[in-house]
Amino acid sequence: MNRTPDSQRHLVRISSAPEDLAGLSTLLAAAGSAVGDVPALLELAKAAAAAAPNPGEGRTAFLWEILASVTAVDVAAGRAIEPHLDASAILAQAAGQAAIAGWDCPDFDDVPFDGAWGVFAAEAAGLRLKAQPADGCFLLHGSKPWCSLAAQLDHAVVTAHLDDGTRAAFAVDLHAPGVSFDDPQWTSRGLTEIPSGTVHFDAVPAVPLGDSGWYYRRPGFAWGGMGVAACWLGGAVAVARGFRDSLLKAAGGGREPDQLALAHLGEIDRMLTALTGYLARTAARIDAGELADTGAWSEALRVRGAVATAVERIQTLVSQNLGPGPLAFDEVYGKRMADLSLYIRQHHAMRDDAQLGALTLKGDDPW
Repeated sequence: MNRTPDSQRHLVRISSAPEDLAGLSTLLAAAGSAVGDVPALLELAKAAAAAAPNPGEGRTAFLWEILASVTAVDVAAGRAIEPHLDASAILAQAAGQAAIAGWDCPDFDDVPFDGAWGVFAAEAAGLRLKAQPADGCFLLHGSKPWCSLAAQLDHAVVTAHLDDGTRAAFAVDLHAPGVSFDDPQWTSRGLTEIPSGTVHFDAVPAVPLGDSGWYYRRPGFAWGGMGVAACWLGGAVAVARGFRDSLLKAAGGGREPDQLALAHLGEIDRMLTALTGYLARTAARIDAGELADTGAWSEALRVRGAVATAVERIQTLVSQNLGPGPLAFDEVYGKRMADLSLYIRQHHAMRDDAQLGALTLKGDDPW
């Protein structure tokens, strides 16, 4: 029993007018057709970039609605489009920023935003990517871990270490000579089509984006982190809607939901309603310029923590109620649960809460 047309049942509304969201139907239909097809997912990312605003430009809620709605169709689709949209925002935010002293590289404005982009900023023990000056520009040397879909992308924003011990962001052509890819040893049962592996750079030219440390100082770093949380929210909404639909189907067959099922559905409703309201207010604050300083990161930690906690709680409630059946026999449900479980591990749980607690102790709190 569907309460909305198939073309719109994956829409996740945060605050935009329903008529504005209705225009996403074509994008969501494409997401449904692209499930499991990586080239199609990357084409979807480019189509999403054409429709999506950058955060902080007055329509942040709509950006998050795109991310959430695509993820509600398929978690891997959301995971594929989010870094491409983030790269678009990073390049836009770099406009007018001071460059690393002494560089004489091609202007980053000349970097064409075509093809598919990734954002590679993770670090891992034993791996280090360095940016070293060469002929007034920079060459990348070393390795970068956790580079999702790298071998199938065209460009990436990567972070690298400078000689002074700081880090900076660079735009790099992943087809350039000197770029090589490890075959990812990806045994995950979640996000099977989005493998992450290590990329090696051997004297690869790179265009700096901003000066040393700019990538992490900019409020857009926090805004991008909240965009990932919007994806998590979309996955949780899909799990919740599937649970509701299963209860309706059972009731139609004469098996009414018991008090526990109804109580759990009510708890899920409370969590999702609170989260969408929270994201709506946060998006409005970003667009109003209220989260354009260091306080943006505290808010990002709150948003990400609140969404990740709700996702795990919703998954627990639904799996306890539905039992092993759908995990064993429902491909869409099983894929969604596995994909979402891996995706939210980008949240560092208590370590992120500890970081937020340290900021709170310094007085960075709204209460």
